[in-house]
Amino acid sequence: MTNLTVNLKIVCDKILDASAKRALEYKYFEPRLVAVSKFKPPELIIEAYEAGQRYFGENYVNELVQKGNHPDILAKCEQIRWHFIGHLQRNKVNKLLSVPNLYIIETIDNEKIASALNTSWPKFKKCNESKLKVMVQVNTSKEKEKSGCEVTNVSSLVKYIIDNCKNLEFVGLMTIGMFGYDVTKGPNPDFLCLKECRENVSKELGIDLTKMELSMGMSNDYEQAVELGSTNIRVGSAIFGERPKKDT
Repeated sequence: MTNLTVNLKIVCDKILDASAKRALEYKYFEPRLVAVSKFKPPELIIEAYEAGQRYFGENYVNELVQKGNHPDILAKCEQIRWHFIGHLQRNKVNKLLSVPNLYIIETIDNEKIASALNTSWPKFKKCNESKLKVMVQVNTSKEKEKSGCEVTNVSSLVKYIIDNCKNLEFVGLMTIGMFGYDVTKGPNPDFLCLKECRENVSKELGIDLTKMELSMGMSNDYEQAVELGSTNIRVGSAIFGERPKKDT
């Protein structure tokens, strides 16, 4: 077994262990692991895929376009499901939607980007596809350099998507959270905030809580995220190893 295969198994085992510690209210689902392959070569994606991984996340449109269209990935990873987890600009919407096996966009943070995706999706969807799955990204840490809508605007943005974007399927909320939070201090306030946002959306818009996913948790805190009810965990370095800098 290679290091990557070993790492992947360790992460999956830890997710199982954390899942067993969840409150009963979260037992109706099993968390989805998204392997964040940012800056990693296609060979490693194929290796993870052959080890059983199916969901992969990318932060940059151009990089996802290259990997999504890579001939080896297309040939060897037919069931791959791409998650876009980076900031999306309107001028790159069409490029992103052209990616084969695009599964979900997790980072909708304003009405304009939702509208652009809604307008363009019919031109790219395959005959067996209907709506494009999307999540609303929330800036729970309130850091200026982070993307995501403000906590006070979450319900209105979700309502806009449901009422005005018939080609989009709203499936849940996502947060990045403050980097480096010390989990020994107790529950991550960003995770608690996202859960509260979901509860508010449920009450204000009448959406069943079990119909809304929570995408939270990364390499340094995914176990706690799972225990707190995350349905979707985005893990990169714990699987693939440390990333090189972008300019390299």
